[in-house]
Amino acid sequence: MSPAPSPYKRVLLKLSGEALAGEKDYGLSTSALTRISTEVKEVREEGVEIGVVIGGGNIFRGIKGVASGIDRATSDYMGMLATVINALALQSSLERLGVPTRVQTALEMRQLAEPYIRRRAMRHLEKGRVVVFAGGTGNPFFTTDTAAALRAAEIGAQIILKGTKVEGVYNKDPQQHPDAIKFSKISYIEVLDNNLRVMDPTAISLCMENNIPIVVFSILVEGNIKRAVMGEKVGTYVGR
Repeated sequence: MSPAPSPYKRVLLKLSGEALAGEKDYGLSTSALTRISTEVKEVREEGVEIGVVIGGGNIFRGIKGVASGIDRATSDYMGMLATVINALALQSSLERLGVPTRVQTALEMRQLAEPYIRRRAMRHLEKGRVVVFAGGTGNPFFTTDTAAALRAAEIGAQIILKGTKVEGVYNKDPQQHPDAIKFSKISYIEVLDNNLRVMDPTAISLCMENNIPIVVFSILVEGNIKRAVMGEKVGTYVGR
């Protein structure tokens, strides 16, 4: 008996830059890239269209630049450039596995990637290509979480899958509080009211307005991306 198909036709995967660093504190891990790319390939083979928004925290975080005396806007642009590096690395890893991939960036750099054009992105997805969205929103003062919510709304993704270093959404930081309680399901409003750092408030509000659910799960557990796409209960479901 064949497994049930995915309940989703098109998904948006949000990856932190740290996910690509693997066990390292900084930079890129070949093993982490290969593992994530393999899982994305398996999702695509299920007939699911997949876009990816990627962070840059493994290379440069805007907030750290500010702490070093760089003004906020410049620091955020530097962080956007870090996301492009990660996107190109992920594209290379996916293509080594035979997965057709396009990088689109909100910052124009035609020698490296396509500019972000919504209709072109949707056409790539319809043709079975993985589209990696880099450069955040293209504007300072917005996080890559907000970029994920924005791109998900624009391309008509049915869900955002947010891969993190923890297993879901907790009532407090599980890395600092061993007694933290994990939610299996929580509403957008509860996330906002309790200031739970699932995504930043702008991203949560965008998802709520456009009725895009979010599944927050551990990217460190092998197979979790596919489990989430196939509708299995992993992590925490954030919705209405």
